Amino acid sequence: MRRPTSSQPSLLEEAEAFLSLTERELAPRLPAYDVRQRLSQVRSEIEQEGTYRHTEDELLFGAQVAWRNSNRCLGRLPWRSLQILDYRSKSSPESVFRSLREYVRFATNDGRIRPAIAVFAPAHPDQGESVQILNSKLIRYAGYGEERGFKGDPDERAFTAYCEALGWRGPGSDFDLLPVVIDMPGHDVAWFEWEPGDAMEVLLTHPDLEWFSELALRWYAVPIVSNMTLGIGGLEYTAAPFNGWFMGTEVGARNLSDVGRYNVLPEIAERMHLDTADQVALWRDRALVELNTAVLHSFSEAGVRMVDHHTASAQFMKFCRDEDRSGRSVTGDWAWLVPPLSGSATEVFHQDWDNEIRSPGFFYRDHSRLGRSCPAGGG
Repeated sequence: MRRPTSSQPSLLEEAEAFLSLTERELAPRLPAYDVRQRLSQVRSEIEQEGTYRHTEDELLFGAQVAWRNSNRCLGRLPWRSLQILDYRSKSSPESVFRSLREYVRFATNDGRIRPAIAVFAPAHPDQGESVQILNSKLIRYAGYGEERGFKGDPDERAFTAYCEALGWRGPGSDFDLLPVVIDMPGHDVAWFEWEPGDAMEVLLTHPDLEWFSELALRWYAVPIVSNMTLGIGGLEYTAAPFNGWFMGTEVGARNLSDVGRYNVLPEIAERMHLDTADQVALWRDRALVELNTAVLHSFSEAGVRMVDHHTASAQFMKFCRDEDRSGRSVTGDWAWLVPPLSGSATEVFHQDWDNEIRSPGFFYRDHSRLGRSCPAGGG
């Protein structure tokens, strides 16, 4: 948790800045919202309790603006459609996990994915600790090392080892859903397994390549980021998993393709009878296109919402135009906004944005607690 310094605003100053933003943007839509009265309430709460509590309207507005300010997100056009599930009253790891199951069902919506965020109690400024979900993504596949045959997602090997040290044992396949690990003050670190049907998955097939299904590839339907803190008006919500929907290249051109991830391009190229020894033959590029075709095709056939990278890029440019009309400048991290496939064929490739960090926003937090909490010392 941040502490005020000579160069860092106090909690009251950050609260006042946020309430000033609500006065400009939120209050006109909520006639009953009295910003001056609200500011007086917040000052009183901070003086008496050392913190304050957001109203439901403020919490929703803050989360929506945090999405709008997400420099690495290409899919910000529907930021106003973000829905919130308020779980600030949950007081045990078991109740947190029950809430997460409810949130996942809501967000998945039988494939008609809804942008949503599940918000748990914030950290108190003077105590510095609150509930945390230790998974980087709420739904992800385990990664095993040499003792399990190097199965699964290499990016999750450390966290998988941590889960095993806690007592979890996965089947040892390439697509084992990791448990959810919850660290809550006053409680032991707890892990919970998803129940059948909780996490929707899509089996990958190809519209033209009949052998593609033999690869037995799959991916989960909803991308849910769970390792970021939601910062609103000086309060830090350390457990606030949120989701949109996948852009196809996230799955096809990164998760399944990266050498440090599932690295399936060589096998696809061989099945396509491409010469993998000849770089000029562009075997990676050709295999990459077919893999991404399979991903888009499969999600569509399964009725799961997904966007292709060309449409996503066009939507982002519309977001930029909308923000300009609203008198706001767009911030962005170019390296994250350009799609990993055919980047120069999209309009975003030829643009540039200021990478200024704004609040409300989503901020990465360190996971040093993994090493501290692990009973076997593994991380």
